[in-house]
Amino acid sequence: MPAPAVSVPAPVTMLITRHIAADRYSDFLAWLRQGEILAAGFPGFLGSGVLQPPEGGDQYQIVLRFHDESSLSRWENSLPRKMWLERGRELVRESRVHRATGMDAWFGPQKSAPPRWKQAFAIWAVYCPSLLLFNVLFQNQLMSLSLFWRVFATTSIMSPILSFFLIPFISRVLHGWLHPGMSRSAARGLLKAPRQA
Repeated sequence: MPAPAVSVPAPVTMLITRHIAADRYSDFLAWLRQGEILAAGFPGFLGSGVLQPPEGGDQYQIVLRFHDESSLSRWENSLPRKMWLERGRELVRESRVHRATGMDAWFGPQKSAPPRWKQAFAIWAVYCPSLLLFNVLFQNQLMSLSLFWRVFATTSIMSPILSFFLIPFISRVLHGWLHPGMSRSAARGLLKAPRQA
């Protein structure tokens, strides 16, 4: 008799958009680093990333990834986070928060996501050249390792880079092809939520 399937919780991503008060960028970045350090101390924390605005912009995109919904909820409702948010209240003009599971964080909710083959191509478009570049740059170091450790090192380093930087980047570059007929502002609207962070 086959063993019952074990349900594995899907990692959850918190996407936060913060509009920064004028002339407070250095204070905001210091405050943001404190928040990342606090989050890293919570069980289930998998990583974080920050996308800075272009010169003259005021909108920062912050990504926090947790092992599952309960891990993220513990951080989100914790006293240290509430105290940290209070300390930064004057640094942030506006915040929006969205939670996403799986590839929703990259391509939008399933109801608006592009076809799977387009998602697969977008991932391949950054995975192939970045993996090739990684192997060229670290060829000597990798060749000294056995096959198992070579694959282990490559995937351990490349997976976070792909998840937090390259795939979000290619989804923006290929936006018109992934979401034909949908404006960038409309696509961003799908990821917005009215809740304050």
